[in-house]
Amino acid sequence: MRIIEMTATFGTLHKAKLRPGPGFTLILAPNEAGKSTWAAFLRAMLYGFPPRDRDKEGHLAEKNRYQPWSGAPMEGTLTLERQGRSLTLYRGPKGSTPWGTFSAVWTATGEAVEGLTAENCGEALLGVSREVFERTAFVGQGEISLSPSADLEKRVAALATSGEEDVSFSQVERRLKDWLNRRKVNSRVGLIPELEGELSTVESSLERQGELLRRAQEARQETERLEAEKTRLEAQLRSHAAASEARRAEMRRQAQKDYDEALAQLEAMEKTAQALPPSEELRRVQGDLAYLNTLTANLKMSEKALPEARQRADQAQQAVRDDPLFGNLDAAQAAARGQRDQELAQELERKTQKSPSPLLLLLLPLLASLFLTVLAYLRPRDPATSFPWWSGLALFLPILWGAALSTVLPLFLLRQSRKKKLSALLAHYEAQSSQDILTRCSSYQQKWTAAQESRRELQTLETERDKLAAQQEELTAQLLDFVHPFASEVTDLFGVSAALSRALQQGERYALAKAKAEHAGKLLSALPSPAAVEEGKAFAPIPQGDPAELSAQLGAVNGDLRRTGDAAARLQGELTSLGDPAELEARRSRLLEQLDLRRGEYAAITAALESLKAADSRLRERFSPAVNQKTGEYLRTLTGGKYDKASLTRQFQALAQERGETASRQDLSLSGGAAQQLYLAARLAMCELALPPEEPCPILLDDALDAFDDDRAKLALQCLLEISQKRQVLLFSCHSREKDLLQGTGASVIEG
Repeated sequence: MRIIEMTATFGTLHKAKLRPGPGFTLILAPNEAGKSTWAAFLRAMLYGFPPRDRDKEGHLAEKNRYQPWSGAPMEGTLTLERQGRSLTLYRGPKGSTPWGTFSAVWTATGEAVEGLTAENCGEALLGVSREVFERTAFVGQGEISLSPSADLEKRVAALATSGEEDVSFSQVERRLKDWLNRRKVNSRVGLIPELEGELSTVESSLERQGELLRRAQEARQETERLEAEKTRLEAQLRSHAAASEARRAEMRRQAQKDYDEALAQLEAMEKTAQALPPSEELRRVQGDLAYLNTLTANLKMSEKALPEARQRADQAQQAVRDDPLFGNLDAAQAAARGQRDQELAQELERKTQKSPSPLLLLLLPLLASLFLTVLAYLRPRDPATSFPWWSGLALFLPILWGAALSTVLPLFLLRQSRKKKLSALLAHYEAQSSQDILTRCSSYQQKWTAAQESRRELQTLETERDKLAAQQEELTAQLLDFVHPFASEVTDLFGVSAALSRALQQGERYALAKAKAEHAGKLLSALPSPAAVEEGKAFAPIPQGDPAELSAQLGAVNGDLRRTGDAAARLQGELTSLGDPAELEARRSRLLEQLDLRRGEYAAITAALESLKAADSRLRERFSPAVNQKTGEYLRTLTGGKYDKASLTRQFQALAQERGETASRQDLSLSGGAAQQLYLAARLAMCELALPPEEPCPILLDDALDAFDDDRAKLALQCLLEISQKRQVLLFSCHSREKDLLQGTGASVIEG
């Protein structure tokens, strides 16, 4: 069978086409160009998506992973050549189901290929199941190693038999082990442990029944003994009750006498006590009296502090009036005046300091006069000579001097006037500079503030004194009004205090008498009525023993009786729950028979499993050499002869043997490249031996040579070129090395 063309809208591919050559084809493309997607597309076109593949953590189902990135429906066509005829497969969406539509037609006529369905397409065309295809001719990216597969094991086993592929050793072994485990997995799981446990339970129940019968008999004997002890104790307690009845009658008479006396005393005090206020009111008024004493003390302190505060206020106010600069001004007015005078002084200082001296204006006429004098002195004295050119300038000197003097004099007078005003202003404040004016102003403000604070303090003290005096007068009147109803003779606070104390004492004596009467009444009510005791009745002498101790003993006996009765009931219930002893014996016999049967089955299955392993060992001696020999041949070719032997375990783990050595190495002990070469050799061997030879299916390798060095990559390409003479080979790669190594070989190269 040969792939002619693939058209895919699948994952990153959108209506993309791929036409591999008939033999060896290298598809060269960079990362993320869709190489692995083409490989997955071919597998999906042949076998569809795995029906049980679901999304889970770290894994996307193929039908979701390869949804087209373009948003278009997932679909594709695959054109194949089989038995000399071309057929075209199509898969596409059906409603919301991806890959739900399938068709297979002969390309030339468009007629449907009979017997080819979406479910059996891959196995019908390639002759192998999906499991076998993925472990032989389909080498996905990073999936070159092999994993166990019952289908592949059947096909390998068929090499040494008649070709039957219905049963594999692992399936039969698994079935026998399941049967064996069904009977016994370990000491706790399986039919045999279940029967043994059930038998142990039945035997324990029989043994438990005997123990329960013995304990039930002991419980009945203990109940009879306790009943007799209970009868004796109850008789003794009845005797004690009869003897104490007379004592209670005497106590009743004494309690009646005490109650009558307490009631008479209470009635004698009741008239006086009713005129008194409640104790809570008396204590509250005592609190008011204590508060009045506090008010009196505070009033005295306030009156004592008033003269000192008044003196301080007068002194502070006098200091404000006597201030020579701001007398009787408030703080804001003083601040405004000080600010205004300071700004005036600063302005006078600025104008005086920054204006140039008026005498500087006399420099110009003075310099002109000196200049003319020097010229006149230096000129030769010749009467015949005419007047020099500068002699005319001398006529302007008086004008120049006059103008200068008329300007200088007003400026000088103005400057002197400013200095005089500044000196007068500073002298008024006794200041050295304008900054001192605000200092004097601040000092006055502090005096004025102190005067205001002293006045407020005086007013506060006077207000407080008046308030305390009013409260004292009001509270005194209230206290006198309160005590006059029961102490009319009281006229002062001392009398109020004494009246309150007497009233509280009287109230306490009345409350004590009332409590005494109530207690006597309760005691009388608690005792039995005299009518319940017959007059003159003779009581039996008091028996021996303490009634409390006898009651405690009776309570203990009753408790023992309840516990013994409960124990007997539990024993009877447990006996009932265990069932009939005869039925338990019959059940024990049946369990022994079943246990013997299951043990015999276990021994038979164990013997069958050992025989199966022996047969499998002999069978492996027949088919293993063929697979191992072919794998070794391919490994020798791929490694340039370094490894010349290889073998596969039942779990399809590959081992390699280096030339000249006797020990084999596991794949885990090899380098990454050597391990990939070992598994590639195993796959090529099984492609040749285990796949149908009539229509050799194509081999697809996705980056299978990425771990090969250049030399072994060249050997691998030569090996694949030889294989491509019999079956189509597709190699996907992202390295240009393979392209360079294939130059001149006639292999097809597709670059994308």
